[in-house]
Amino acid sequence: MKKVLITGATGFIGEACARYFHENGYFVYLHYNSNKAKADALHKELKNSQTLAFDMTKKEQISLALSELTLDVLVNNAGITKDNLFFWMSDEEWDDVINISVNGTYHVTKSIIKQMISQKSGAIVNVASISGLVGNAGQTNYSAAKGAMIAFTKSLSLEVARYGIRVNAVAPGVIDSEMTKDLDLKEMKKNIPLKRLGEAKEVAECVFFLSDKASYVTGEVLNISGGLVR
Repeated sequence: MKKVLITGATGFIGEACARYFHENGYFVYLHYNSNKAKADALHKELKNSQTLAFDMTKKEQISLALSELTLDVLVNNAGITKDNLFFWMSDEEWDDVINISVNGTYHVTKSIIKQMISQKSGAIVNVASISGLVGNAGQTNYSAAKGAMIAFTKSLSLEVARYGIRVNAVAPGVIDSEMTKDLDLKEMKKNIPLKRLGEAKEVAECVFFLSDKASYVTGEVLNISGGLVR
C-alpha cells in the first residue's frame, strides 16, 4: 500500500486531500498541530490512517516525528494567513506566515527527502496559491511565502529528478471554505470566468494527479483558479 503524508490535514484542503488519497488506496499520515479533536475524528473515519502531531515551526519536533517515516508521496499543505496591509503588518504576522509555509516546508521536506532518494522514487506536491503567482493586496506575507514555495518547487525538482523524485506545486484560487465565508462572493464570482468558487475536492484531485498519475511532469505549477489567473 502506498503511503502519503499530508501536512495541515485538518485544514479544508488538507482534509479533502486526505479523503481523496484514502479513497484511492493510500495509507494516509494525518499531520496536525493544535486541532487534535478533528485529527482524531478524521483518523477514526479513515481506516488506513495515522495521526502525527508536530509544530511546523519547531525543527526538532518535525525531525523526531518524521525520522522513521517511509513515504511515496509528501503533500506540503500546512499554511496560515494573517492578512494586513503592509504598512500595518506586524513582525509577528510576517514571521508566523513565513515560518510555517516556507521554513516548515523546508524542514518537513528535508526530513523526508533522504528516504525518497534511498528508494529512488517519490512525489512531492507543494500547495501554493495564486497569491504566489500574481500577488494580492493585504497579503505581502502570504504572497511572499507562496511565491517562495513555487520557486522552491522548481529548484528542488531539478536537484532530485535523477533520483526518480518528482516535485510539483498547485496554486489554488478562491476555494469555497471557512476562509471565504466572510467575503463578497457575488462580486468575486463575476471576475472568475467559470463564475463559481472552486471546491476543496477539486484541489485534491489535482494534487493526486500530480502525485500519482503525472509520471512525466516535474517542476510545474498547476493553476487551479477557474480562469481567474491566466
